[in-house]
Amino acid sequence: MRVLFLSDTHLGFDMPARPRVVRRRRGDDFFRNFERALEPARRGEADIVVHGGDLLYRSRVPAWLVEAALAPLKRLASSGVPALLVPGNHERGQLPCPLLGLHDGLHIFDRPRTITLEAGGVRAAFTGFPYAPGIRARFPTLFAEATRDHDAAGVRVLCVHQCIENATCGPGNFTFRFGPDVIRSVDLPRDVAVTLSGHIHRHQVLRPAGRCPVIYAGSVERTSFAEAPERKGYVLVDLTSSGLERFEFRELPARPMVTRAISFAGASEPEVRARVAAAIEATPHDAVVQLRATDVAPTTMTAEMLRSLAGTRNVSLAIPRFQHEPIVLKSDPCR
Repeated sequence: MRVLFLSDTHLGFDMPARPRVVRRRRGDDFFRNFERALEPARRGEADIVVHGGDLLYRSRVPAWLVEAALAPLKRLASSGVPALLVPGNHERGQLPCPLLGLHDGLHIFDRPRTITLEAGGVRAAFTGFPYAPGIRARFPTLFAEATRDHDAAGVRVLCVHQCIENATCGPGNFTFRFGPDVIRSVDLPRDVAVTLSGHIHRHQVLRPAGRCPVIYAGSVERTSFAEAPERKGYVLVDLTSSGLERFEFRELPARPMVTRAISFAGASEPEVRARVAAAIEATPHDAVVQLRATDVAPTTMTAEMLRSLAGTRNVSLAIPRFQHEPIVLKSDPCR
């Protein structure tokens, strides 16, 4: 049995229904990589799809966005590839417009439950529950509830959207060890072949002592500059009746994120524009660019100017804290 595992698609990010500013939006980036990640399943390379949560970028979204986000999963389910979905923290543990998720082949962990599926001669039990705050104290109870009154299958997979002890993220490699929202490694069950988790945007594999591997697929696109150096993609997991056989991370073409310092010292109005244009042009043509002013930005430096120079890029300007006027991000406002 081959499982295609992806997570944290954050669909709807930078995709306003009625934008007040005309500029390049990042919303299509997330939908494109979502579709790319599902392509192996469409080609018959995967038997089952597991989405590890944060399908959407927030919990309160219009019905059209929920429908658009679920449509690729429902099409796969209709073609014979079952899809399992863990509601994440961005969905606040529940799928908006739940009636739109009704489909025989789309299984949503809207409560602690176990779903048994068969493919390739392997019978697997997928156990999971929606994102739960305070999971450190609640995990044993939720897992017990999800597996109650369920016959053991040949192999068990745990599907969650949580922080698990020793997961890392951010430029400083922050490591989750303690806290109410971190699952302790010793609490993970011993009788599962693999744990598939969303929530952490960095792809990584944890190997807790005496427990199965924990795989984070990571997000399909970069959502912030803290993720600039990270690879984005999805994971293919091969299961046999005896457990986990192998897994493979496949990278997606995420937009590059670039930070550039820029000085406006002694610059006339034409020179300001020229310096900004040069800084932008020195980045990849499809980059998400953050310009960081090293001194006071002139009043002529506006969001409109940045948009006129951005081309196919997304460009923002960070203002230093010593500037006397209010600190703002002078471009690409979310509107």
